[in-house]
Amino acid sequence: MGPRTAVAPSKEAKEVAGGQGGARMRSCSDGSIYSRRRVGPSNNSSSPVLYNPKSVLKRPVSTEELQRPGGPYIKKTFTIVGDAVGWGFVVRGNRPCHIQAVEPCGPAAAAGMKVRQFVVSLNRLSVLNLDYRTVSHLILTGPRTVVMEVMEETDH
Repeated sequence: MGPRTAVAPSKEAKEVAGGQGGARMRSCSDGSIYSRRRVGPSNNSSSPVLYNPKSVLKRPVSTEELQRPGGPYIKKTFTIVGDAVGWGFVVRGNRPCHIQAVEPCGPAAAAGMKVRQFVVSLNRLSVLNLDYRTVSHLILTGPRTVVMEVMEETDH
C-alpha cells in the first residue's frame, strides 16, 4: 500500500510506513503536508529532508465566484469513512478551502475526491467562510464518517 496523507492530530511531521521506496507523506493538524525525500545518492544512509509543497490551485477563487449561479463549478457530495490513519486528503486555503492532496489508495480517493475541489460543507455545516485550520479541526473532532460537499470546476 502507498503512503498515507491525512489530517493528523499531531503538530509534528509524522512518517507512516508505506510501500517500498518513494516519498512518504503525512500531514499535520495545521493542514501542512510533509514529505520525506532522500538527499544525495539513492541509498538508505542519506538523510531525509522535510518540505511543504506549493498550492495546487491555478488561480485564486472567491466564495462569491463559487456560489455564482451559472458559474463554471458543479457541486459534488462524498461520504468518506476514515480508516486507522485518517481520511486520505489534505485541506488547505483560506475562505474557501480547497483539497490540496488526495492519497491515491486512501478513503477520500475511493469516494471520488480530487485535488483542486473547494470545500463547501462538512456534515451539513457550511464551511465556505472558514480557514483550513478550522476545517481541519472540525474533521479531527467530528465523527469518523465525513459527508463533504465540494465544488469542482467544469471542463468547459
